[in-house]
Amino acid sequence: MGSCILLILLAWNVVRLWSTTAAVVMSIVAAVIPPAAAIVGNLGSIAESELPRAADQQELDEDS
Repeated sequence: MGSCILLILLAWNVVRLWSTTAAVVMSIVAAVIPPAAAIVGNLGSIAESELPRAADQQELDEDS
């Protein structure tokens, strides 16, 4: 998160003086990093999870 804030601050306070296009690209990169990190971070939990089985649902119904 800190790197994203740093990218945006540098883009619009320093880099835009030389290249607006570079500043826009830096901002886009800063906007894409957090969602990409969340997707990559959650890939392992999705790969390890199992689909619910019918027997599991029956056990839940019986307990209720």
